[in-house]
Amino acid sequence: MNKAELVADVADRMGDSKQKSEEAVNAVFEAIVAALKKGDEVRLPAFGVFDVKDTAARTARNPQTGAEVKVPAGKKARFKPGKALKETLN
Repeated sequence: MNKAELVADVADRMGDSKQKSEEAVNAVFEAIVAALKKGDEVRLPAFGVFDVKDTAARTARNPQTGAEVKVPAGKKARFKPGKALKETLN
């Protein structure tokens, strides 16, 4: 499912226009991104948790040339599914 399909599904479920549904979906994404930027985690009961993990600097290898490449430390977003979501999928 891509974003346009998500917006259409939300519009159908809400019985509202696609434009208002797209605004709602965008607002949710923006709120999640803003919280992650601040270093907060976003907990959605029965769905899961979005959080930010620090990654250490490391040395990687370019698969084409075999040359070593230094990868700087950084941050990455991750999602941990909640118990109810796991049970629904299994």
